Amino acid sequence: MIARRPPSVAHLLFDRVKATPDGVAYRFPASAGGHPEGSLGSESWAELTWEQTAQRVKTIASGLLALGIEPEARVAISSSTRIEWILADLGVMCAGGATTTVYPSTNNDETAFILTDSGSQVLFAENDLQLDKALAERDRLPGLGTVVLFDAPAELPTVNGVSVLTLAELEERGANWLADHPDAVDKAVDSLRPEQLATLIYTSGTTGRPKGVRLVHDCWSYQGVAQQDSGLLRADDVQFMWLPLSHVFGKTLISGQIATGHVMAVDGRVDRIIHNLPVIRPTLMASAPRIFEKVYNGIAGKARTAGGARYRLFLWAAGVARDYARTEQANEVSTGRPSTPLWLRFQHAIADRLVYAKIRDAFGGRMRGSASGSAALAPEIGFFFKGAGVPILEGYGLTETSAGSTINRDGRVRVGTVGLPLPGTEVRIAQDGEILLRGPGVMRGYHNLPDETAKVLESDGWFHTGDIGELDKDGYLRITDRKKDMFKTSGGKYVAPTEIENAFKALCPFAGNILVIGNHRNYCTALIGLDEAWIMPWAEQQGLVCRTYAEVVADPRTVQLIDGYVRQLNAGLQRWQTIKRFSLLPRDLSIECGELTPSLKIKRPVVEHEYADVIELMYVGTNEA
Repeated sequence: MIARRPPSVAHLLFDRVKATPDGVAYRFPASAGGHPEGSLGSESWAELTWEQTAQRVKTIASGLLALGIEPEARVAISSSTRIEWILADLGVMCAGGATTTVYPSTNNDETAFILTDSGSQVLFAENDLQLDKALAERDRLPGLGTVVLFDAPAELPTVNGVSVLTLAELEERGANWLADHPDAVDKAVDSLRPEQLATLIYTSGTTGRPKGVRLVHDCWSYQGVAQQDSGLLRADDVQFMWLPLSHVFGKTLISGQIATGHVMAVDGRVDRIIHNLPVIRPTLMASAPRIFEKVYNGIAGKARTAGGARYRLFLWAAGVARDYARTEQANEVSTGRPSTPLWLRFQHAIADRLVYAKIRDAFGGRMRGSASGSAALAPEIGFFFKGAGVPILEGYGLTETSAGSTINRDGRVRVGTVGLPLPGTEVRIAQDGEILLRGPGVMRGYHNLPDETAKVLESDGWFHTGDIGELDKDGYLRITDRKKDMFKTSGGKYVAPTEIENAFKALCPFAGNILVIGNHRNYCTALIGLDEAWIMPWAEQQGLVCRTYAEVVADPRTVQLIDGYVRQLNAGLQRWQTIKRFSLLPRDLSIECGELTPSLKIKRPVVEHEYADVIELMYVGTNEA
């Protein structure tokens, strides 16, 4: 247990300001706000020191106090990842309020549900699009009194019963309030208690309405200090933050950054990730597994397009990377020494000079690790990047545990596992294989849902995750599958679909999303979406020019291509796990169409319902039990 944590992240922030007031806290595109201090690449970037950060946070907190925000009053943020998101969140905390997070991609109905269920009184909205979305359901939001816009239109709209301000106007009000009440924010922070509500994060939910997870100040304070003590984050790090801060994974890293005091470069524009990496040159970046799969497929796709010797070189180097990392890990597990034979070290050195160094340069050249969470990472992808010198630090946690519960550490990466528990977190495996967690990061319950809380949270603090897993002899946790996603075939055999899906994505460089079907069926089938960025260039090489994506995936040559990868997959599976039939989807699954959560998890019931006819066709002519 970490006993030295302060009552809140607000306390951590002001302790940080005292320790390193002139240290750089944040870098962000100048177009996102602030004043350019220099230029990174072709785009000007701005900086905030810790002292400057604290001043802006104080004016925002004062502005909220001037609006009448009281302890635990909910203040929502609906915005993509940007510096204003962080400043607003810290301002809410320092005012004593509680942040409600809303994904900017959330639809009108669900946005209204979250704002209503949480009882949010103020909304920070990124732009008029988010404002319009919230106000489209105005009749359902009687408690919403103020909207603060990060990006204001030329003319602020007038809305009956709702005051619309710009962030600059809120800060101006805050500065005036602070002049008249100079110790108001200090008093608000001093009054914060560890068990006071700090955040309501609504689960992105693969089924049903999202549930509001009640995370108190102690959850975030614990996360900050635990990430620091575990060595996950270091004072000299430069972290690239592009993850959605509405998600618990992104938000928890803010706590760790404040605890360690390292630099964070903030830019949530996904289309700028590749451009930003060599500019920011991060030492650490967090991401979801799908991003690493896309990066790997991108590297493989470029080599394939080049053809000939270059493609053969890549395939050889990829094999060496996996063999090197797998051998090193196996020896470390069995003997305690991560050794490899001389011949493999020689091959690895050649591959490093010819291939891996270029991959590391694409990541900025300084990446010591890239944290991965929110879904399972295919081991073959993990071994590749570890062997190439960009280790993926796979971790595990849920919204209900304020994200971080276990994670692989730099220099102690065990691919195929989600690492060791953070200091102060306990892990236990129940008799049925379910993972149970206990520690300061665990939620205090679901908002307004005592019966749902009782189902997962025991009186002694153990939280039932709904995931199946196992602990190895050294305490590393391995996730097998979601308890609710595992199914039994009509022959009585259990199948863990995620394991099969990840194996396929590691084999097939054209794979997008895949959903394995088979519950109470006599064999398994799969719905497969392809990555348009890589299947279309392949299609052109096959003479399928001027074709749409849907036409390409319907072509027999594409079906034959994917069938080859399915056969490779099946060769490594038990008989009852093998994919007997598959269907290529006319488009890959997406957040916009409601098939993926914002953290890129598949909403299985939604997809199965949407493609019910396609699924049934894969079982036509069979005698199902």
